[in-house]
Amino acid sequence: MNTLQAIVLAIIEGITEFLPVSSTGHMIIASSFFGIAHDDFTKLFTIVIQLGAILSVVILYFKRFFQSLDFYFKLLVAFIPAVVFGLLFSKKIDALLENPVTVAVSLLIGGIILLKVDEWFNNPNTSETSDEITYLQALKIGLFQCLAMIPGVSRSGASIVGGMSQKLSRTSAAEFSFFLAVPTMLGATAKKCYDYYKDGFILTDDQINLLVIGNIVAFIVALLAIKSFIGFLTKNGFKVFGYYRIIAGILLLAIHYFIHPLTII
Repeated sequence: MNTLQAIVLAIIEGITEFLPVSSTGHMIIASSFFGIAHDDFTKLFTIVIQLGAILSVVILYFKRFFQSLDFYFKLLVAFIPAVVFGLLFSKKIDALLENPVTVAVSLLIGGIILLKVDEWFNNPNTSETSDEITYLQALKIGLFQCLAMIPGVSRSGASIVGGMSQKLSRTSAAEFSFFLAVPTMLGATAKKCYDYYKDGFILTDDQINLLVIGNIVAFIVALLAIKSFIGFLTKNGFKVFGYYRIIAGILLLAIHYFIHPLTII
């Protein structure tokens, strides 16, 4: 991986991590295009730069993270399903990651769902905010988030739809999804980094520099993406993202079957 490739992947991570479009699907296309999908450092890189994206949430919503212990307990309740399902089905999840068709089909199905979600869960006038949800609602949102263990589903998309199903407005559901991303992505990153460390993976100075660059770029881009997404979502809903996912899924299938077989990172 060179510096340009690292910057491009970090930009993709920053844009797609908090949008309901699947960062995994986009990483597959980009890393395969660069021909670096098989590289162990590429796999580690795409995990570690999530830390930059996480930091953007903490900075943007800094005050919200210091309101009360109740806020953290609700995040913990929502986070628990991901821990349980991740530990129970990690091998099956890794197997799914080996199949690009899974990602493409998930993009397509998720896109169709996003075309309808505003009709199914239309809560524009609700007074309930992401800070006022109950523990049961938090748990249900956490269960929805587990759907994102299927590559291509989109963690943010699943948790936002979960929030709307619990009577949250689009904005409140998106905000809770951002908050939930912090423990979820921290946990996933820590687990993968430990696995690499246990396997004896050692970083070179150049690779460390690329990780620093990647995190900085992902942080800046994620800041802009989150702020833009909230405004766009409030005004326009999910249909644009639904159409985008459908197009991306079709392109992914076309590339895989008619141009060049894709390799999952």
